[in-house]
Amino acid sequence: MASACLSLGSNIEPGRHLAAAIAAIAARFPGARFSPAYRTAAVGFDGPDFVNAAAVIDSDLDPPALDAWLHALEDAHGRDRSGPRYGDRTLDIDIVLFGDLVLDAPAGAGQGPGRPLRLPRPELRHAFVLRPLAEVAPELVEPVSGRTLAELWAASPERAVPMAPVPLPGASPFELP
Repeated sequence: MASACLSLGSNIEPGRHLAAAIAAIAARFPGARFSPAYRTAAVGFDGPDFVNAAAVIDSDLDPPALDAWLHALEDAHGRDRSGPRYGDRTLDIDIVLFGDLVLDAPAGAGQGPGRPLRLPRPELRHAFVLRPLAEVAPELVEPVSGRTLAELWAASPERAVPMAPVPLPGASPFELP
């Protein structure tokens, strides 16, 4: 078993899709821990705001198998991969960290079915990924820098990025108070 950190996001019916993803992840990976959800502006394109959250799981799957399982979950929620790389998403779930594994995919390889993974995922630098992860697992160490997620968040230049807490309808017990 390895600890894996996941980033979850949606900007198309996010309450419905994220609540369903949380339920599916919790059912498949008992003991999964989830962060609060936050509304943030889209990054990389003009579009509706995203709702983002994070999960920490103990995975019995290796990174490619976990990635395939997550892509199947995205697909089950209508994820359309035919558009531009940065665009609207019903559901976007990425492996951000997988234990202390460091994988560097070739330049331009990207993420997607059958493509090499990059771990830690470069998006960890963004507030919409880092803040939820730092809240759910502040003690986890990012293997390249050797710093905890809490330390990375405390030093993040994106700490001022507006992130409003968002309750996820029907996601109890993960719903915010």
